[in-house]
Amino acid sequence: MAGTSLAMTLMVAPGIDRTRHRTIAQMFLLPLVGTAIFLSAALLFSVQPMFTKMVLPQFGGAPSVWSVAIAFFQAALLAGYAYAHWLTRYARTSAAAVIHISLMIAACLVLPVSIATGWSRPPPGLEALWLITSCLVSIGLPFFALAANGPLLQAWFARSDHPAASNPYFLYAASNLGSVLALLSYPVLIEPFVRLGQQTDYWAVAFYFLLALIAGCAGVLWRGGTRAIITFNAAADISPTWRDKASWATLAAVPSGLLIAVTAHISIDVAAVPLLWVIPLALYLLSFIIVFARRPIIPHGIIVAVQPLFIIALAAVMVFDPIKTIVWVVCVHLAVFFVCALMCHGEIARRRPPPQHLTTFYLWISAGGAIGGLTTGLIAPHVFNWVAEYPILIALAALCRPGVMLPREPLWRYLVLAALGTSGVFLLICTFFPSVFDAATFNRAAMVLLLACVPFWRAPIPFAAIIASVLLANHTLFEQPETVSVRSFFGVAKVVESPDGQFRILQHGTTMHGAQRIRAADGAPVNGRPEPLLYYWDGSGVAQSFDAVRAQRQEPIRYAVIGLGTGSLACRAEPQDTVDYYEIDPAIVRIARDPALFSFLAECRPDVPIMLGDARRTLAQASDAAYDLIIVDAFSSDAIPIHLLTREAMAIYLAKLKPHGLIVMHVSNRHLELASVVAGIAAANGLVTLVSDAPDRDELSEPYKFGSTVAIVAREREDFGPLARSSDWELTAPDPKQWVWTDDYSNVFGSLWRKFNE
Repeated sequence: MAGTSLAMTLMVAPGIDRTRHRTIAQMFLLPLVGTAIFLSAALLFSVQPMFTKMVLPQFGGAPSVWSVAIAFFQAALLAGYAYAHWLTRYARTSAAAVIHISLMIAACLVLPVSIATGWSRPPPGLEALWLITSCLVSIGLPFFALAANGPLLQAWFARSDHPAASNPYFLYAASNLGSVLALLSYPVLIEPFVRLGQQTDYWAVAFYFLLALIAGCAGVLWRGGTRAIITFNAAADISPTWRDKASWATLAAVPSGLLIAVTAHISIDVAAVPLLWVIPLALYLLSFIIVFARRPIIPHGIIVAVQPLFIIALAAVMVFDPIKTIVWVVCVHLAVFFVCALMCHGEIARRRPPPQHLTTFYLWISAGGAIGGLTTGLIAPHVFNWVAEYPILIALAALCRPGVMLPREPLWRYLVLAALGTSGVFLLICTFFPSVFDAATFNRAAMVLLLACVPFWRAPIPFAAIIASVLLANHTLFEQPETVSVRSFFGVAKVVESPDGQFRILQHGTTMHGAQRIRAADGAPVNGRPEPLLYYWDGSGVAQSFDAVRAQRQEPIRYAVIGLGTGSLACRAEPQDTVDYYEIDPAIVRIARDPALFSFLAECRPDVPIMLGDARRTLAQASDAAYDLIIVDAFSSDAIPIHLLTREAMAIYLAKLKPHGLIVMHVSNRHLELASVVAGIAAANGLVTLVSDAPDRDELSEPYKFGSTVAIVAREREDFGPLARSSDWELTAPDPKQWVWTDDYSNVFGSLWRKFNE
């Protein structure tokens, strides 16, 4: 379709007044359309982190909330593009304007944005479906209307007699610019300074203004006599083939899936917050801006040339783990994602059709994006028990390079077939004969294969095969045969044994959440009441809180634990004590109750009640003043459920606490400083805080006994008992420069910065 000529004939009424009106219309049309498209895109992509943050507490702050939400947004975007395509194809511009303005007015009736009544608590096991339905009912109509604005306004502009109407694709770059600016401003300028309730009000006002802009665009089109009847050079007008449409969809699906995969990867290790959601999405949209610019900002040929090098570097980081700082690891993942998105979207831009097929083009791009999002966000978690979709998508990104075919030269063809065979044999050996490779041998073999990728940098098939085999083999080889891996809406939980076989460990993401000694040093099995390890050993900050409460009470206590893990804190109970657990993930409950995996519950409290659901909601149903001790330890990997660290959450804990009781918050985190956050929300409820930041123990003499950061909160300093006089604990006052975290305000960036400067 390159070189297609377009002959446009505009039928306008003669007359001087008509000519003057048309000239005035041309002056105002582009600014109006450009502003409307820019604002529409900004609203479309600012409502995504805003609403997802709004519903996040209902799903326990799980990182997968954003993945599922993105899948919904992409499906809604597809619906909006299909509606725009239908209006453009079957309705005249005037009729289409009336229909669409009516839709926008209807969308105004559901503003400001809020969670629809009746969609507050998802049933266990149906979290993804519940979230999608909640999004549909709550913001489906305004999001659908906004999604249609971009292609619809561009199609109207293409039908005008404006000098730039023959190539309206530059407006697509303007649309993505609005999206990027909105996304980047949300965690930096909006979230830290504007509370969530105010955000929804301001967003609604901007939506009303957008409605006026779109009405203005329609008025300028009519007044300028630009309701064009377009005729094309039939000989030169070649409609897109099914092959064209399939290539657009495929090239859009891979970066869309990568967007969800890489966002989930980095969110699991820090927090499920807009700050980490918007960066990959902003890069994703920035790639559209670059490739659809009137003049190429980055030549597509350069991106095609360097993409293999970036992928090899990422594979090396994932296999050899040479970078230990999380910031640099995240930067590597984001850089490779950005280059892959640029390559795929550059291929889409290179294959774009003439403007008369604009809405068809956008429709198929959106379809591909929805397919990638739905597959990665909804289907993959039910197919794989680990995050296999990420390495698979990296290999697919290599396959999206131009030149996916076997070479004609016999020598190169044999080399390609040899590379494919070697990759397959390597993966099969690692899968079915893992004893062939130890860690050092595997690393050497992986290094050779990655270096072998270099000669094939212009041959996508063998390159992708080598990358896929190395990444999949890396997981297969080092996943122990006895490993139990369970994937749910709340992440991937794995039960593994230590290298020496003496301990069984529960891992969530990259963090250990429980450990039990199962064998002695001589290999003999360990039976009887298990010893709490990791952060709960005798003398740890959490254990000291039990001692302090018992010293105050001198009688049996009742305590609650938010976050089950392996159930090791059940073994801190004495015979007459009462224990209640609050856990959101059914998979964790199954692991903790299985004595073949961990025996803490079976040996110490086999009938312990476990309240399933988000702790904010289930704990709120408990009787007031029910507990002597409340322990909050509900973090998955290093990600934090922010709604458990707010002023309102602390108020709930306080209401359920007996007089002189203690609230214990385990806030150990590699990336965030959270002790000052606890001090702030405690002071906001009239409470005082002690903090212990103990170093790690000697790993050789005391294996799997780790140091931890623990904040203990009480009504009065005297309630701390002996802890108030201990040198291990420091009375911590709130920082007057920090805003208190609430249900509609949090500042993860500030916590990251404080941790970085420690």
